[in-house]
Amino acid sequence: MLKNAAKCVMFVTAFSSMHAIAACPDYTTAANPPALTGPAKKSFAHFGSTILASWYKPWHMAHDIIAKAGTQASIEAKFDYDAVLHKDLEGERVHAYLYGTGMSQWQYLGSYQTNSDGKINVPLGARAVGDYVVRFVVEGDLSATSGYLSVVDPGREAVLFDIDGTLTINDFEAWADYAGVKTATAYYYAPEVVNAYRQKGYQVIFLTGRPYWVTKDGREWLGIKNIGQWHYHSNPYGGGPIPPNTQQYKTDYVRYLRNTVGLNIIRAYGNATTDIAAYADGGIAKANTYIIGPNAGASGTQPINGEYGAHFSFVVSPTPDASCRR
Repeated sequence: MLKNAAKCVMFVTAFSSMHAIAACPDYTTAANPPALTGPAKKSFAHFGSTILASWYKPWHMAHDIIAKAGTQASIEAKFDYDAVLHKDLEGERVHAYLYGTGMSQWQYLGSYQTNSDGKINVPLGARAVGDYVVRFVVEGDLSATSGYLSVVDPGREAVLFDIDGTLTINDFEAWADYAGVKTATAYYYAPEVVNAYRQKGYQVIFLTGRPYWVTKDGREWLGIKNIGQWHYHSNPYGGGPIPPNTQQYKTDYVRYLRNTVGLNIIRAYGNATTDIAAYADGGIAKANTYIIGPNAGASGTQPINGEYGAHFSFVVSPTPDASCRR
């Protein structure tokens, strides 16, 4: 009798552990939220903000967040206007809402006042494992932006992608996008590679050296290519059109994902020597680092030659589903 009881306890414990590990990324819920009834439009607190919003288009953004289950999370958003000037919206009211896994309607998170940099920071609490969208609405003109939160169990398998020169054909295509000239060209079969990992249950993460203030452009490009708009992580320090601290920023973020969140990054994709160094310093093996372009195969990394067609057929397609799907 006692032996049977012990077996039952062991089974329940094992099942509970399997259930925790088995949570796949929820790519559907946060991408398809219900209609949002936002705040009533009210006059800006400052006349200068009225002029700003009248003359220029909003270029707001939010930093996506990946948090370990059971930990407190918060999300930062920045509000500015014009693709070139990026004039901050200071001292104005912004309302925040959240929707995601397991929810049937939007949750109101409160209203916040932008600081002198046009930023707000919204506490999200310790959420259940899942994926969430946070919607920010400026009270003065009802312009809006979104950011994403993923709460994950340790051990979730992930695949990391740089964007410029890795998914796009070179590092300069993004700046043509930014100038409004054209849409950056993706490498042949790059979108199929990203989507294959998503369909297999892996957490897909975009880690770009772009400064944070061009996040709007980056998300739009990902949307146009139909490869998802989160998780999108750009350099939070700015530092001009090409921030000088890209390698350190990427190293720090890879370490955060591996050591703090507990993600199991099975592969990382890049094109630059800074990608190679950052991934290595972050603890990703060269055997799992895939490099395309002139640096393909450099420093013991795995080469992708020319485009992603062969790589999709011989590497990505045979890759087994993530453990959450097995």
